[in-house]
Amino acid sequence: MVEAVLVDLFSLPANLQNNIQGLLHNTLKAVEKCSVIHAPCVYVMCCQRQGSERKGEQEFLLEALRGFHSLRRRLEVVRAQTTAAALYTIKQRLDEKDLSIIKVILPTLRKDLMKVYIDHLFTAVYQFEFEDLQVISDSESLQIAEHQHEGQILPSQDVALIQSEIQTYLESLPSLKGELTILRSSLIPDDIFLHGFTTRTGGISYIPTLSSCNLFSSSKRRDPQVVVKENLRRLANAAGFNPEAFHRVKVDHANAVCIMGKTEPDNYDGIVTDQKGVTLAAPGWKGTLLGVSMATVNAMVSEYGCNVKDILVVLGPSVGPCCYKLPHESAKEFHRIDPKCVRLFDSASPYIDIRRATRILLERGGVLPENIQDDSIADQNQNITFCTACHPDKFYSHFRDGTNFGTQIGFISIKD
Repeated sequence: MVEAVLVDLFSLPANLQNNIQGLLHNTLKAVEKCSVIHAPCVYVMCCQRQGSERKGEQEFLLEALRGFHSLRRRLEVVRAQTTAAALYTIKQRLDEKDLSIIKVILPTLRKDLMKVYIDHLFTAVYQFEFEDLQVISDSESLQIAEHQHEGQILPSQDVALIQSEIQTYLESLPSLKGELTILRSSLIPDDIFLHGFTTRTGGISYIPTLSSCNLFSSSKRRDPQVVVKENLRRLANAAGFNPEAFHRVKVDHANAVCIMGKTEPDNYDGIVTDQKGVTLAAPGWKGTLLGVSMATVNAMVSEYGCNVKDILVVLGPSVGPCCYKLPHESAKEFHRIDPKCVRLFDSASPYIDIRRATRILLERGGVLPENIQDDSIADQNQNITFCTACHPDKFYSHFRDGTNFGTQIGFISIKD
């Protein structure tokens, strides 16, 4: 069932744009004939030309809505200077109402363009249907028509222009939830390495569980890749690394490690390099039981001749033993590493200390205890291993927020 209707009147001839109220009235009359008008929300996107005078929004809507009393509370006209700005504004409205199935009614010649915008600004969470809108210029009227033609692939230069328009618009948006903040460890020498752990502030992601510096996009989340890319650009600018030389793990919750410069595995939870200026990043800790941390250390030893006793390890923000519970059967695996990794072991859902488990596995592998920084350090003023579940203002948490959670990362590079 269609949940929202989007009417695209953005790129209409100038003579029609000048009479947008009358055109909108005719549009709604045409849309009203379709069953989709019973959708809870209707959005109309129009071009707001620079320097043009416009009537107040209330007066504009009242004039257009004459005779459409049932639409007054569920129709919004979005006027912007670019398609990217208008469509992103409508996306925000859809997300506020958790709507995902949208019928788009638009001029036939706009369809292929619109699909490119949608591909960049939306994810697979959303479903779009398209219906043709025929504009008859001489009579300043329009009608909804049957599907006219199969979609065609736009020339690459047109796609590049759309991408540039979207990027320019996203770069213009203000940061949300405060300034971008990066946590850094005193254990890592800053004259050699550039590193940090991100928090959730200072990006442009606006969905509550993703707001605001979300750094991961997937087909199951509402944050598109272009938004994550803009968040990463802002992070790179603040941290001082090149976002074009940025590599993050392809999480499989296992113990595979990627060696930069060698064939890249399909999925991996660790990544190592000896190249300067290349920034590596990882988001999580679920490879603990399979030993991904020690597998990464071993890769550094075997590939680059590192001495295990020289390797420094910093455990960043993660769900802490105060909050993290697992079913009893899963807790047994951590209990086998060390009973101290599990609290209330005999309960149905014991508390798990994945940080302690990681430290124990690293120390058993030869990493010196004094070369590991976690929440057990003596000077708690130096602690950056916060519990993500306990600090919703600072961090995302899968454990706390569920499946549509945001992602923070730890990153590091060798300075040029």
